[in-house]
Parts: sequence; C-alpha cells; structure tokens
Amino acid sequence: MAHFLKFTKTQNQNLTNIKFCVRFIHRKPSKQQKPPPPVPAPKPPNPPQKPVSFSHHGETWEDPYSWMTNLDNKVAMRHMDVYMEQEEKYTEAVMSDTERIRNKLQSEMAVRINSNLSSVPMKWGPWLVFGFHFPHSGFYRNFHYQMPNRCLFKILAETRMLSLKTYIIVIICGFSEFELLWFCLKKGRLYYRRVEEGKQYQVLCRRSVKLNQEFISNSSPSAGFDFTAGKRIEQKLLDYNQEAERFGGYAYEELSELSPDHRFLAYTMYDKDNDSFKLSVRDLNSGSLFKKPEVDRVAGLAWGKDGRTLFYTVTDSDKRPYRLFRCVIGENEDDVLIMEEPDENAYLSIRHTKDFQFVTVNVASVAFSKVHLINAADPLSGMKLVYECEPHVRCVIEHHRGYLYVFTNAVKDGQPADSHYLLSCPVEASDSRKWEIVFRDDPEFVLEDVDFYDTHLILILREGGEFKICSVSLPLASKGAVQLKDLKPTFLPLPKYVCQISPGPNYDYYSSAVRFTISSPVMPDAVVDYNLADGKWFIVQQQNVLQEGTRTLYGATSVSAANTEKLLKSQSIHLSNEVHSEDDHSWNDLSEFYACERYDVSSHDGVLVPLTVVYSRKYRQDGLNPGLLHGHGAYGELLDKRWRSELKSLLDRGWVIAYADVRGGGGKGTKWHHDGRRTKKQNAIKDYISCAKFLLDKEIVHHNRLGAWGYSAGGLLVASAINLQPDLFRAAVLKVPFLDATNTLLDPILPLMPSDYEEFGDPEDVEDFQAIRKYSPYDNIQKGSLYPAVLVTSSLNTRFGVWEAAKWVARVRDHVIYDPSRPILLNLTVGVVEENKYLQCKESALETAFLIKMMMDS
Repeated sequence: MAHFLKFTKTQNQNLTNIKFCVRFIHRKPSKQQKPPPPVPAPKPPNPPQKPVSFSHHGETWEDPYSWMTNLDNKVAMRHMDVYMEQEEKYTEAVMSDTERIRNKLQSEMAVRINSNLSSVPMKWGPWLVFGFHFPHSGFYRNFHYQMPNRCLFKILAETRMLSLKTYIIVIICGFSEFELLWFCLKKGRLYYRRVEEGKQYQVLCRRSVKLNQEFISNSSPSAGFDFTAGKRIEQKLLDYNQEAERFGGYAYEELSELSPDHRFLAYTMYDKDNDSFKLSVRDLNSGSLFKKPEVDRVAGLAWGKDGRTLFYTVTDSDKRPYRLFRCVIGENEDDVLIMEEPDENAYLSIRHTKDFQFVTVNVASVAFSKVHLINAADPLSGMKLVYECEPHVRCVIEHHRGYLYVFTNAVKDGQPADSHYLLSCPVEASDSRKWEIVFRDDPEFVLEDVDFYDTHLILILREGGEFKICSVSLPLASKGAVQLKDLKPTFLPLPKYVCQISPGPNYDYYSSAVRFTISSPVMPDAVVDYNLADGKWFIVQQQNVLQEGTRTLYGATSVSAANTEKLLKSQSIHLSNEVHSEDDHSWNDLSEFYACERYDVSSHDGVLVPLTVVYSRKYRQDGLNPGLLHGHGAYGELLDKRWRSELKSLLDRGWVIAYADVRGGGGKGTKWHHDGRRTKKQNAIKDYISCAKFLLDKEIVHHNRLGAWGYSAGGLLVASAINLQPDLFRAAVLKVPFLDATNTLLDPILPLMPSDYEEFGDPEDVEDFQAIRKYSPYDNIQKGSLYPAVLVTSSLNTRFGVWEAAKWVARVRDHVIYDPSRPILLNLTVGVVEENKYLQCKESALETAFLIKMMMDS
C-alpha cells in the first residue's frame, strides 16, 4: 500500500510539471523592462579664468587663476568660498562609493592609535619629564636660525581655527620651536596640562614629584586633591581660558620658558588685534602677572642664570627678528637694547647652552653666519663674537667644562664640507677664534648629530646607509684632532634596517640617562633609555603591532619604583665596544611578516639613488602588486621611512610601499643636498622618475598600478615628475603641496624663509629663475595628455596657501584629457588634523580609499 501511495504522489508531481511547461510555452511575451540608465559621472567644478600677465627677466606669462590669491579682495574671496564648496561636493560625489571601505580603514587605523598621547616619563635628577616625541627633531641638526612664519596665525585667527586646541611650545636646548611638550623641570616639580570640565582651553599645573608618587597610589581625585591623604598636590600656574579673555577669545601660545629657579614663567600669546605675539611674565609662586615686560612681536626667549634676567628678540613689521633686549624682572628700568641688526636679510635667534652657562646669539643672513656669546652668569657683561662663517650653514655652540664646541657644516680648510663636524676652543681663547677640529675625517663614519652631557658626548653616525649611535667619555683625553676609534666609543646594538635615530627630551646636562627613538620601516618606533654610567639600555616604550597594543615600562598609569626597577633589570643589556645586533624579536621587529629590501637605482646621469622597498611576505606576487612611491628631496631632510601604522592597511592588502631617497634630501651629505636644489632641482625629479621606472621594470609593482605620494616640498617633486611622465603613475596623493613655485617665490603672500630661496632658487637670479620656470608644477602641465588620478589635500594651517592647490587643480583640469576614471580632486582639511588623532585617521582613510579605488578601476 505504501509503495502505491508513493507511486501515485510521483505521478501527480510529473503531471504538475507538464502543465507548468505547457503554460510557459504558450505564455504571452511580457514587455522587456529597460535597465536603469547609468548614473552620470559627477562633473568637476570650473572656476572662472581671469588671465593676468606677468613679466620677469624678459619672460612673460599669463596666470588665469591669479585672482585666487587676492586675499584683500572681498569679491574674489567670495568666489573662492563658492569654489571651495564646489570642490568639496565634487570630492564627496566621486568618493561616495568608497564610504564602506573608508569606514573600515578608519576603524583599522583607530585601533592602532595609542590612547596615551604623552611619552613615558623621564627622570631629570629626582624629577620626571613628560613629552610628546617628534621623530624629525634632532640634537642640533634641525636647530634653524630663521624667521618663523607668523602671518599664518592672522589667517587662522580670522577663520576661528585657533579656538580648537592649544599647546605649550617650548624652545629649549636647541629643539625646534614647533616641538610640543609636556615638561617637568627641576625643584621636584611635575609640570603638566589638563582640561577642566566645560572649559575650552587647558590649564598649566605642577605637582611635587614626592606628593605625586603618594597620589598615584590612591584613586584619581578631581582638581588635584587627594581625598585619601587629605593633601592638595596640584598648583595651578596658568589658565589659558583666562588668557583667551585677555587676547580676544583666542589662546595660542608660541614660546614658553621657565626661569632656572622655576619661579617665573615667560611666555608669548598671540594678540589678534596686533597680529603679533605678546610677551608676559608670571610669578608662579603668587600667580601674579608682572606689569613689565609686556612687549609685542617677541620671537625668542632665554633666561640668565640668575633667574631674573630675561633676554628676548623682537621682529620688525616684516616679521624679521632684528632686535635683542635684556630686562630684569621686578625692576622698573627700561629694557636695554643689546643688539640691532639693520640688514633686512639678517635674522636673530637666541638659545642657552645645555649647561645654562651661556646664551648664544646667532645672526643668519645671505652674506654670513655669526654666533655671539653672553655669559649667562654675568648677563650685564655684554656679548662677544666667537664664530663666523659663510651663510646658510648650521652652527650651534655648546659649552663643556671650560671649552666651547661648534657643531657645523661650514667650509672646512677652504673646501665645502660634505657633512657636519665638531670644533673646539677654550673659552678664554674664544676672542681669537682659534677653533680646532675634534675628530679627524674617517672614511668609515659620517657625523650626523651630537649631544653633550657632563660626562659623555653622544654621537649619531652614518656608515653607508646604516645609522649608528655611540657614546664617548668626556673630557676628551687628547686636545688635538683624534680618530673616533681611538677614543673607544661604546656603540648601542641596533636592529636591522634602522632609518632614523631621534632624540627624546634630554634636558638634563648632568643626567646619566639618554633617551632616543630607533626607527625602521619594518619596526614600530622603539623609545630607548641608555645609561651612560654602566652602558645598559632598555626599551621603555614600543607598540606591539601584532597585538595592537603598546609595551611600556610606565603604561597609562605610573608604576611603583620597585616594579620599575625590576623591569629595568629584566630588560638591561650590557654593551661592549663592538658593534653588534641584538635579537630582533626583543625590538618587536616585524621582518618575519614584512620584507625590507634596499636597491641602488641608476638615475639619468648614472648617479645611484637609494630605494627602499617594503612589502608583505604573505601577499607578494611578482608583477601584480599595486605600489606607492614616496619622495621628498628638499632642505637636506631625511625622507620619513619610519613604520607608520596607517600604511599597514595597504601592506596587508598586498601593496608595495617604496621610498626614493632622491637628491636634495638628507642622509648622504651636503653635496647630495646641493645636487638637488636650485638650478639642480631637475636631478631630484629625474631621480624620482628613475625609481618609479625601476619598480615597474623589475616587476616589483604592476605596470599600471603605481601610485605616488608627496608631502609639502615632496608634493612639488611628485607633481613635477607627473608633468614629465604622466603615464608612469595611475594615481597620486599630494598633501599640502608647494605647486606654484614661480609666483610664490616672486611674490610670496605668506613670508618665506631664507632657506626657501636657497632650496628652490632666488627668482632675482637669472639662472635660478630659468630653473624655477622649468620645474614649477603649475607652469609645466602637459596640454592634451592623460594624467593620473590625483587627490590634493590642503589646509588653512599650512606654509603654502590653499590657493596653490586650488590653482593647480583648476589648471590641470583645463589642460589635460578629461577622464572620469582619473579624477583630479581637492580636499580641504581643517587646520588641526595633526593635533587630532581621530581626524588623522579620517584623512588617512580617505587617502587610502582613494588609492585603492583608483587601482581597482585600472
């Protein structure tokens, strides 16, 4: 019976299928629905052209977008506002289909950010120092005696950009004026900043280190009051919310210097009404503000050793530091003018030596460089000239136990110096200026940087493409020139592929500890403490990329002294005088997962250009990987090849990241820099092109999937390379680029520094002008060519105005073949991206998504 029912059911199903087939055959054909029309590609903005003719050195040219630079023309600025809104909408439309990948990228990048923004504390005697670490700071290499760009702050204030965030900016011991620090200086005090609830700006406070150690053992109180111990451990020193009331609603501090006895704070705040920085001095014990000095247009500060004498420089109407004054805090006498530099091409700068024995006054001009000395212990004794050399060189003076030392790259023995070197002279003989070489030339090592301590001299050296760091005992046994090896230097063992060694906040001249950061393309930055007394070292902080965390001795909260001591002992390694490498795993080295390869690429004239290539071992496929080529090549600066967490998102998607150390940059001496600047700028551009061709010819990167990336002067490099050979690249990212070289150098809207003209050329010089005209990206766009897709990011907070990017974008669209799959985009960012980790991730995610989208479309 069951078999019969099953058979009947099967027959019924077959019958149903037959009926369905008959109906399908005899059905009436339905009307065919048309597919939806394709969404038209968004059209790029088309700003008006208003050609203006310019002439110089017998050459005439037209600029159709010159109106964008007329900042004083209200009508032009209204047009500019409309144009910027159109660009914003166009970029949003083109990138609308990348929202999902952008969100994913932003999430990836945000996870890798360490929430503890401050660096680990460092002892200064019995005290601690907290500080942000900036990788491009040097001991003395990056101490520049040039005019800061201050007109920019007027623009920022008028656009209300200054109200977002404030930092304390300290110039101390040769550090750049743009280093942002939390600092803790002597007298058992811990200095820090915090934001009170509901307030816009920060408050500068300090604590006794002893009370701070007691405090951290209890739960965190508000306003610095330890309820458990019943102690108020915090002293509020400076409320920037009150400063904002003094200065028209803005609180932007440029300079800040504590007196040696930590009683007074001298600082400068931006005064919007006067478009200048005003000097104020506050008594930190009472909190009161001194009536004088209250000086406008202050550019530099340095204290005398007595803690009451203050030296400061002021600028003229063109923002040039040209006068040096001395004042005594608490006295009513007029400030004394010590020096005035009438030469409009000369700039004054001041600093104190690391041991606070002297204040140095540098005069940098187009004709010479001079260094004067003031005895900080006897500030009324006047000043004397101790060193003089040719212009546009570094010359930083330090003092050690009766000897002056000059770190410089000035002409040596009548010949241009290809690297820095060290000179010495007894203080009592400095009037005669008989300087002697400290180290003989050594073919094995090139001196890159130095730092002085009471018992040791720290040297950063370069051997070929490898960086090394060592210490030498002081005072030197020999007073004449010696070979470095004869002093038995102690070298720190380093991991592979070190691309940079950067100092930490090493303020304490008498300290036995040195802090620096080791950087590599395949290793997160490692913050290292090195003990000069016993030759031991340990890593105090380094991100663990595999676990997306950070290894640190201190962490987000402090640890007890006993635990710290255990950690120090467990990670200490004794050094020998031999150079050797430690186990790379102790450095959180990632070379097991990411390969780093170095090549020497032959350029157009046969010069070998260093090329560094990084890729994921897991996703490497010859000739198939997309790639991104970085370049800079300006100011003799090192190309940033450090491990960057945002690039991990590209590496893990199979991208090859490459770095071209072209001429004009740093790392290979002064000649390498000079061979890529001014009339020789084309060398840097052709070096970059040679490296791009090498990546394609060797099938390291797919022939149609190479991207380019340049920041600031690197944007000029990349844009010029695109002009010469646009077919090499599929996409490019230009961040706050310098693009309109001819017009900017001839008539700068924002003040330029002497080093800018030394780098890019002086248009008043005929040969320089002709070279500028040949490489200027804005003036050499190929008409009728197919350009790569380009994303240009600019900001109000940049040395090169947003109009440079806007003009270049508009002219490229007008000149080249229009292809919707190769858009030219302009993205205007807020001026505080670098101060906001969230905005950093957002901008990096946009750039990365743009590159991925363009390569997928190819």
